[in-house]
Amino acid sequence: MLAVIQRVSEAKVEIDGQINAQIQQGFLILVGIHQADSESDCQYLANKISALRIFSDSEGKMNLDLKAVNGQIILVSQFTLHAQTKKGNRPSFIDAARPEQAIPLYQLLIELLENKMGFPMQTGIFGADMQVSLVNDGPVTIIIDSQHPN
Repeated sequence: MLAVIQRVSEAKVEIDGQINAQIQQGFLILVGIHQADSESDCQYLANKISALRIFSDSEGKMNLDLKAVNGQIILVSQFTLHAQTKKGNRPSFIDAARPEQAIPLYQLLIELLENKMGFPMQTGIFGADMQVSLVNDGPVTIIIDSQHPN
């Protein structure tokens, strides 16, 4: 499972011209679910994301987590994170999990994050055509791959 975590000063998700999710300070997280992913990948990501310290303290060091700054999260499923581009010019998405596998894992990740963070996640809609906008603060973007923890 891949997570692209962007520290934002604001972000929103629009679907069919309607705002579906909107936050101020926090994380906009794009999640790509791989066909090899399982519940343990969700647990790993929830643990890492909930403890990630990428907000500045009073000395300007990235020392604060999301709770310390009263931040929020928008979580968006994005299968294109698993694009293979080695051959040709048209990406292949063969490694991305099919919806029947991906949707339950996406919902589990939402549930785990809500339990760890103590507040509801804002989300996109799985499989919808979404317009995602954000102001990346920093910019700070962190990529976490549950299949290759480091």
